[in-house]
Amino acid sequence: MLDKKQQRLRRARQTRVRIAQQGAVRLTVHRTNLNIYATVISGCGTKVLASASTAEKEVREALGGEGKGGNAAAAAAIGKRIAEKAKAAGVEKVAFDRAGYAYHGRVKALAEAAREAGLQF
Repeated sequence: MLDKKQQRLRRARQTRVRIAQQGAVRLTVHRTNLNIYATVISGCGTKVLASASTAEKEVREALGGEGKGGNAAAAAAIGKRIAEKAKAAGVEKVAFDRAGYAYHGRVKALAEAAREAGLQF
């Protein structure tokens, strides 16, 4: 019997195989109770092109201190930030890798904010 984390990782692996076959640049999301992290990874999967998280000092200050990184507003701020960093790195189009998390809540807020900021996926 698989536990909750193993089920999520199994779903994530299936998605990553599909994205790797396409050779697309991927936008991955990782979330914890306190923070959310977004990373843009090259098509071959070996190089990080851009990253953003609520653990970064300037983001924490903008959100208003400790404990504010685990909500949808923080996720939206990270979505906008990762889109800006990706565009600065010359990336316009990405494949969204939600890492097995449901497309709901913070993951959805991050994705929609990244789309609004100009990333295509």
